[in-house]
Amino acid sequence: MSQSETTVSNQTNPPVWKGSKAEIKISRFIMDADLDPEIKEALQNSDQILAVEMIKKLLDKQNNTPVNIAVTGESGSGKSSFVNAFRGLDNRDEGAAPTGCVETTREVTEYPHPNYPNVTLWDLPGIGTTKFPADKYLEHVGLEKFDFFIIVSATRFRENDVKLAQEIQKMGKRFYFVRSKIDSDLQNEERSQREFDREKTLIKIRENCIQGLQKEGFESPQVFLVSSFQLHEFDFSLLQETLERELPEHKRKALLFAMPIVNLRVIEKKKKAFMSQIKYYALGSAAGATVPVPGLSLAVDVGILVATITQYVFGFGLDVSTMKKLAVRSGVPYDDLVKVVHSHLSAKQITEDLVLKVLASLAGTAALLAIEEGTRFIPLVGIPIAMGLSSFTTYRALQFFLNELAEDAERVFKRVTSE
Repeated sequence: MSQSETTVSNQTNPPVWKGSKAEIKISRFIMDADLDPEIKEALQNSDQILAVEMIKKLLDKQNNTPVNIAVTGESGSGKSSFVNAFRGLDNRDEGAAPTGCVETTREVTEYPHPNYPNVTLWDLPGIGTTKFPADKYLEHVGLEKFDFFIIVSATRFRENDVKLAQEIQKMGKRFYFVRSKIDSDLQNEERSQREFDREKTLIKIRENCIQGLQKEGFESPQVFLVSSFQLHEFDFSLLQETLERELPEHKRKALLFAMPIVNLRVIEKKKKAFMSQIKYYALGSAAGATVPVPGLSLAVDVGILVATITQYVFGFGLDVSTMKKLAVRSGVPYDDLVKVVHSHLSAKQITEDLVLKVLASLAGTAALLAIEEGTRFIPLVGIPIAMGLSSFTTYRALQFFLNELAEDAERVFKRVTSE
């Protein structure tokens, strides 16, 4: 028995909630969970319908909160490549922002994340171009709708970048300076120097950018060195952590789920965020067990599992489309990536049949489902018992699947970065 299964199996001693017709018993791991106070109150008052509505609203808010990210800078700075990389796309992929040696962004263009469309990157035209002069830029692009701004430059930050940052600052919104194309800079420096020192070169580039911004009046500017073709290198992970820390709390999870996996810490953070939602899915499963209709509870449980596991697969980048794109970007054959995944759910479309098949292979799960279905029709005590079994089974299954998929994500990341 795995550690996660042992942990769950030791938490089956049920507390009692007083109901009008029977004592409603739900497993301790649900009752003791850090639930939203209003949802917990509704459950303690046996108002299942209200609780389910509140749970659905909370999960919808967490999973569909809009995040609008503006990416701007002078023409040719690498804005579009950054937009694509952030969304897990290669510049050649369908739906990628067009890139080129000349200015390719001529209008404010939105690019929703392919798996999390509530997270949108907006590729803004280069500031200072003929069509978008610096003094008219704010008027043209409408900066009010964006949550934060990423100002990209391929060299030092120039006067137009500074003017834009100052206007954003006046609006009370956050902005971040990203020095792009660092991989190209290092290659050029290595070719031109007899004794090339990578770390000293990076320090020199960063200090040059910071000093330039300080001359323009920014006291402690933070500059992130980024390569859109090597996100796991340089400062992208630091940028990622900074965005997560400084965003309002209700937007953090939305951004985290959409973030590309650039290190193992991101996988752990995603896993923790997904884990915090399991208790609510388990409560939704318990509510489905209150209706004495044959097969309804199982249908509700499987529906919850399919939707939630699909989120896990997309969040960890284990869907077929994302893994194929990763294979192209990394140069690791797709078949090699598939070989390192162990879960039956990775690199597959999540269907009810697939979930039922995997559930049947989990020790004891099929028996629990059968017991739940049979007990619901016992007078007075049947529904409360079925609710406890349903919540426990859903919680246990989601925890198991989440652990498996997170481990697959780690194996895929290590395979890609070992090249």
